[in-house]
Amino acid sequence: MHCQQCRIQHCNADYVAATSPSNALPEDVLLDVDYCTALRAYSVCTSKTAKFCRGDLVYHSAVFRIKELFAQYNCSSDGPTSSARAPGTQNPLVSEICDYERSSSFQKKFAHCGLFGDPHLRTFKDEFQTCKVEGAWPLIDNQYLSVQVTNVPVVTGSSATATSKITLIFKSYQGCTEQKVYQATTEDLPLAFSDGTQNGGQQEGAGSLRILEKPDSNQVEIQAHYIGSTVIIRQVGRYLTFAIRVPEETLNLSEESPVLQLCLHGCPKNELIQEHRLRLSNSSPLWPSSQQVYTVETAAEQCHRILQVEDVYFQSCVFDLLTTGDPEFSMAAYGALEDLKALYPSRLSLHAASKTISVPGRALALCQPAIFAVWWVLAFLTLLWCS
Repeated sequence: MHCQQCRIQHCNADYVAATSPSNALPEDVLLDVDYCTALRAYSVCTSKTAKFCRGDLVYHSAVFRIKELFAQYNCSSDGPTSSARAPGTQNPLVSEICDYERSSSFQKKFAHCGLFGDPHLRTFKDEFQTCKVEGAWPLIDNQYLSVQVTNVPVVTGSSATATSKITLIFKSYQGCTEQKVYQATTEDLPLAFSDGTQNGGQQEGAGSLRILEKPDSNQVEIQAHYIGSTVIIRQVGRYLTFAIRVPEETLNLSEESPVLQLCLHGCPKNELIQEHRLRLSNSSPLWPSSQQVYTVETAAEQCHRILQVEDVYFQSCVFDLLTTGDPEFSMAAYGALEDLKALYPSRLSLHAASKTISVPGRALALCQPAIFAVWWVLAFLTLLWCS
């Protein structure tokens, strides 16, 4: 639940994003319908946040300016408040320097990194790992962006952890954004940066960094057009997931960076959960007795039902259910796969082992033997880590 707050900066950013300096109206021009549409939307937005903005000088200044603009350009307060601009049309206000993908040197190659579940890491180099990494760890740390996650133990006696806190620092970029900090925890998935704004600040290109609201979805999307990047953070049960798409040319993938970055280098070897470091145990389950006890079959059935594919996300789902006994972890794998589809759908083709599960009527199709073997082996790797 998020506290209500004055959203005038959000209104200002939307208005700026809908208009362009190159289209600004001189005093002697005729009525511009699109401009009046943007102005009406601006007015509606300020009205909705009015009761939370008492005493806010920025809000009162905006209200006064809106009245002036309505009169100056002879705009009616009645009419549409949404633009007819086609979806995906670039914001004309954001100059080339603040829109990475419009720059002449942009190479249309992206990289994806995701962290979810127990926890499972997909690196920028498309390597999949399951790691311990308890405590605070850097996912990304470069000249544009820093991302740090904090992982906490999931169940007593297991090395498995899950993410409870994510901190992003978007570093200042001249003409586009001030430095902005975003922090999500298991108690709060805010729809604003730490300073209460939803954009890059007061600069002309501030709209090139913005937080998109997705009400009642338990997720936040942050678009950083000035570095060609998109971040999605989800809250799944008691934990968080992270996904990002960035241009490859900003990562120096071919260079060995001395700075630890899990998304770039993967987890340190001593943090990896590997087969030779595991052993089977006939002891009691590691999770509390209040948690559901999954067998290989019931875990696989639930993961099939939710994911409808047989791939690394399915394997991660089975791993998590067997390790934690927490059914919410199956949704972490689902969310991670959905984020991949949204951010970088072409990467789905890398899943050579993926196979859509046919569900005729109410019956769940049986796994093929080869796939069955994959998750059967996976089950052997989940019970107790050697100390």
